[in-house]
Amino acid sequence: MLDDLLGRTELKAQIEALEERRDRLEARLEAESERRADAVTEKQEAEERANRLEDRIADLEGRLEAAERPDDDSGVGFRYEETLRGGRADAVLDRLASLNGGPEGVLTAYVDAEPPPELRDLLGDRTPLVARASPCLVCADDAGLVAVALRPPVAPEPFAEWAESPRIERSWVRPTGRFALAVVRSDIFAVGVYEGAERVAYEGFESRVKSDHSKGGFSQGRFERLRDEQIAAHVEDCVETLDSVGADRRYVVGDRRLIDEFDADATAAVDASGKPKAALEDAFTDFWSVRLYGL
Repeated sequence: MLDDLLGRTELKAQIEALEERRDRLEARLEAESERRADAVTEKQEAEERANRLEDRIADLEGRLEAAERPDDDSGVGFRYEETLRGGRADAVLDRLASLNGGPEGVLTAYVDAEPPPELRDLLGDRTPLVARASPCLVCADDAGLVAVALRPPVAPEPFAEWAESPRIERSWVRPTGRFALAVVRSDIFAVGVYEGAERVAYEGFESRVKSDHSKGGFSQGRFERLRDEQIAAHVEDCVETLDSVGADRRYVVGDRRLIDEFDADATAAVDASGKPKAALEDAFTDFWSVRLYGL
């Protein structure tokens, strides 16, 4: 009765109604936030797949260009192609390293542009294959028994030299010693410190970056600027995190648009999707794969 006289009953009813409305709005907001987070992840995964396809297209365009060059009239193709990973990579590389061609019997050359004269003289009409595989490490003996090209994860400086056996430094093609490998996308970052193939330290995080689904009332131009600013801030955090990691060598992989922002010994565009730790595991496998071509 007293509440009715003082007007409290009506106020309490209004408060309850407002609290119910607040709870409904909070539930909607939480559901919308989850939906937007899922949309960001889905878009990022789509972007990574697109990056992977762009790499494949660029590779095929390079092969087409090489095939259309005036000096590429041999009509020859690769004898075989294979992507080497894990134990298979170790076995093939060990076998290749065991080749002994006698004094000055094996030529090794790293090619990132035009094949050197020594390689042209040795391979003859198969030389255009090197252009298709490049950048690559070529190993061939003077008896014509072995002629292969490898695309190593870590590229050395171009060279060409004759020796008894191929010059293939393990750190070019396989995980050795202490190093850091980081994977970066516009929404995630992860870095692992490795001793060979064993990860001994890990750090990773996610960042909220606006997606097309969260544009809301922003104009397109303002939305893009805000998103670019968020990505730039994310990259700054990634660089700072990587700089705090102690390792002899640093490799950065991931989104082709971001990897060049880092000071690294090697970079590569890879399709690493999912949460930070899962993305790092996929990136490690992709980065340390070696493409093998039979010339």
